[in-house]
Amino acid sequence: MRRHTTPTLLFLTSTWRGVSYSKKKSERALEIWLFILSRWTAREEEEEEEEEEGRCLQPTFIYTPFMYKQNKPGMLLPRKGNATTPIDVQRKQLPIYQAKPQLLNQLRQLHNAILIGETGSGKTTQVPQYLYEAGIGRQGIIAITQPRRVAAISLAGRVAEEKRTQLGKLVGYTVRFEDVTSPETKLKFMTDGMLLREAIGDPLLLRYTVVVLDEAHERTVHTDVLFGVVKTAQRRRRELNKIPLKVIVMSATMDVDLFSEYFNKSPVLYLEGRQHPIQIYYTKQPQSDYLQAALVSVFQIHQEAPASHDILVFMTGQEEIEALARTCRDIAKHLPDSCGPMVVIPLYASLPPVQQLRVFQPAPKGSRKVILSTNIAETSVTISGIKYVIDTGMVKAKRFNPESGLEVLAVQRVSKAQAWQRAGRAGREESGSCYRLYTEQEFDNLIPMTVPEIQRCNLASVMLQLMALGIPDVMNFDFMSKPSPEAVRSAVEHLELLGAVERKEGQVFLTALGKKMASFPLEPRYAKSILLSPDFSCSEEVLSIVSLLSVDSVLYNPPARRDEVLAVRKKFTSSEGDHLTLLNIYRAFKKVGGNKEWCRENFVNSRNMGLVKEVHAQLRDICLKLNVKLESCGADTGNVRRCLAHAMFVNAAELQLDGSYVALDTHQPVAIHPSSVLFQAKPAYVVFNELLHTSRCYMRDLCLVDADWLLDAAPEYFGRKLRPTKS
Repeated sequence: MRRHTTPTLLFLTSTWRGVSYSKKKSERALEIWLFILSRWTAREEEEEEEEEEGRCLQPTFIYTPFMYKQNKPGMLLPRKGNATTPIDVQRKQLPIYQAKPQLLNQLRQLHNAILIGETGSGKTTQVPQYLYEAGIGRQGIIAITQPRRVAAISLAGRVAEEKRTQLGKLVGYTVRFEDVTSPETKLKFMTDGMLLREAIGDPLLLRYTVVVLDEAHERTVHTDVLFGVVKTAQRRRRELNKIPLKVIVMSATMDVDLFSEYFNKSPVLYLEGRQHPIQIYYTKQPQSDYLQAALVSVFQIHQEAPASHDILVFMTGQEEIEALARTCRDIAKHLPDSCGPMVVIPLYASLPPVQQLRVFQPAPKGSRKVILSTNIAETSVTISGIKYVIDTGMVKAKRFNPESGLEVLAVQRVSKAQAWQRAGRAGREESGSCYRLYTEQEFDNLIPMTVPEIQRCNLASVMLQLMALGIPDVMNFDFMSKPSPEAVRSAVEHLELLGAVERKEGQVFLTALGKKMASFPLEPRYAKSILLSPDFSCSEEVLSIVSLLSVDSVLYNPPARRDEVLAVRKKFTSSEGDHLTLLNIYRAFKKVGGNKEWCRENFVNSRNMGLVKEVHAQLRDICLKLNVKLESCGADTGNVRRCLAHAMFVNAAELQLDGSYVALDTHQPVAIHPSSVLFQAKPAYVVFNELLHTSRCYMRDLCLVDADWLLDAAPEYFGRKLRPTKS
């Protein structure tokens, strides 16, 4: 029988339609596996028959020969094989080292530069060090911005190690609610949002002589605003004869012409990286259920590929990752001995750090590691041993509708750029394969680049920050990619409703409340809830709730122990909603002094709870500077709900006669998310944190409120919104 050098995958399209992954039992898993196995055997018999006739059976996955140049910088952790190699030698082995003299010669002369560096080139860790070692920008600080905090922290740690210095001395980092720097810090890694906040107090960024904008292709809201702020600071410093500001924009893939044009026709410098061939496979037919397709693909690769070759599957979020992980483990229990064991590891942002680190640990000998990840594995981390990537072609992203004023988290297609990022994970260390769970035609129809976040999100925070920066005409700010006029108008109206801005003679100005709101590194509604809290004598409680909402989830919900989790959580559950339930958990956490054993027993993420305490302390400091009175309402949690209603009234929903809900702002149908403590209840009115769009539009993180409170909060607004329903 003919053997394939790479897996030839067979798709099973309609057989499992309607199966709910979250409800699968072991028996169902066994049934599925036996079905896969039976189809596998049947396929081998068909191949033998085809061979006898001198023909080869057309595989359902189509192989497209593609020598793929990796286009994403590797991140964070040195490879296991490098553990004994001296750091100086490791640095010299990076491809960028060969270009160091020419690169420094160019960067010394240029005010602006666009640097494109392929995966493994070393630009993220080496360029800041090269600049410092060559004396470029030594009069001030060299800032290196990252879209994600995990990247800023990890990169700072790596560069500090390479410079043989304690983290926080020569090399440091600043992320929201965490500053690990000192007066001697010269290389400062930071999130783009933090540099933006610094610009509020120092619009010319005079502390900095070089700003390196890394991962520029990600185009987060903060990155895009920062482009304009840095460009303006650079021009103003030149006009005022201040020390020049050098700007270096770095990425692995981007619309080069757009960036070069925006930064005054900057020269584009290219760096070579490590290149490994990647074989790309597409499906013959569109797949109606990408979860089902991913499950089949995992086990068919597992059937054929050597055990040392690990698999990375890109999925959209925690719930489907945990559900599929459970299904994979159920099936793996019934594998024939010839297959070998499988270690299934989830990876998503709210996973406890100890669990996240498991992805970097090699699987036991003879076992295969299967990682089910969100797009965090596209850019923020690089995992050794990945030989196969399965790309569902889907991602969860924010979408904002300016007409309705609602921001929705929805599952949607990736861009071509994201698809190539994902494929590149398979060729990080050696040649690999990428299985795309969509057809080549579907790939051709994908948008080329991810739509910048600034064009698809609520701009209220952005407008507040721009006004705090003293930008004279926020409506015409120099964005690289301009948001729609409707989105800008909607944001200003939202801030007007919150009392943060007012209009005078056609211009928009910050109010006294708005200036205070801009002092907090928070969404405007959360900042307002803190500033309003003294009126309801509940500032301590609101500070705690906002702190809890400002970090990744503090709750850990392993699906395999669902009943146990529900039983343990009952003692914290509040009939007043999710915010008060979180507050109960936080109070209990503080009562036991943050005991880690207590956290384990109650399925609480101890590290994230520790971060909540740090965030709380920093928000408290801001309150003290603004003379915000701090007091507790004790057991009178009704005041907490009143306060939240007055700050979050735009996100309110009303129960209808048929038992469904509509958002009061738009009359859009919405539903309570199953994870909410109010899921089985039917409160007349609620406010919610966000909307998640899957098969339905779900409200997440709900708080029970009264209609009277909403009318008190914004009488004119609700008078206008509610009038149609009363007629």
